[in-house]
Amino acid sequence: QVQLVESGGGSVQAGGSLRLSCAVSGISYGVTSMGWYRQPPGSERDMVATNMIVTITNSGIITYADFVKGRFTISRDNAKNTVYLQMDSLRPEDTAVYYCNVVKNKYYTYWGQGTQVTVSS
Repeated sequence: QVQLVESGGGSVQAGGSLRLSCAVSGISYGVTSMGWYRQPPGSERDMVATNMIVTITNSGIITYADFVKGRFTISRDNAKNTVYLQMDSLRPEDTAVYYCNVVKNKYYTYWGQGTQVTVSS
């Protein structure tokens, strides 16, 4: 059974930092991308950052949403099957529920339960 367990959310003042973690289990091969999305109150879920995995070179192609470029950093630890989102210079508009996302074989999509991030001014 595939499980994505997120942690690291919380409340922080504007300008602060948080680091989200997503531990993935139940998938031993075929992961094509790992990433983070967010859903602010009353809004749709948007992509924040993705790491598309290039199997041949064991590297990744990273994409960031414009609204987090230069502030957020996605990374992964293959040994721990974990993906991280380092969030710096947080703004009140970053307040949202953040979801971990994993795609397997370019088709099967899995989501974490979400973790709340609240940034106060």
